[in-house]
Amino acid sequence: MDRKASDQIKAENEKKKEYLWKYQDSVRRVARIESELAEIRAMKAGTAINYDGLPSGSRQTDLSDYAAELDKLERELILERYKRIKLYQDIEMRIKRLKSRNENDVLFYRYIRRLDWWEIAEKMHYSERWIYKIHGKALAHLEIPKEFSEVQ
Repeated sequence: MDRKASDQIKAENEKKKEYLWKYQDSVRRVARIESELAEIRAMKAGTAINYDGLPSGSRQTDLSDYAAELDKLERELILERYKRIKLYQDIEMRIKRLKSRNENDVLFYRYIRRLDWWEIAEKMHYSERWIYKIHGKALAHLEIPKEFSEVQ
């Protein structure tokens, strides 16, 4: 195989890995939004506490800003959760199309379950080196959406 063909295969495999990692990116975005929501709720709860037992009008703020921010984040969370589910379904379907069960398992464990190479090797009772070989074959056989694989 000449250098140009080898470079093209490497570039294609990088695109495939980038596509597969998109699910974990989405998982992190959902967790980040959930964290932001919890932080905003905690800040609001913290300002509402009055330790002397008497009502305090001087610390009251406009609740509409708080409600608007919560609403915006909750909508963003719902949308991101939906995207995550759709992405999971698409990636899982593409992985399941692989004819080799080993290739299927390696991609699932690596990109969906986010296991380290040694954990995959242990789970599948193979050496890490063999897992890398299976991974390479799996990437070669994996088909990703055309719009993702095109040069961006």
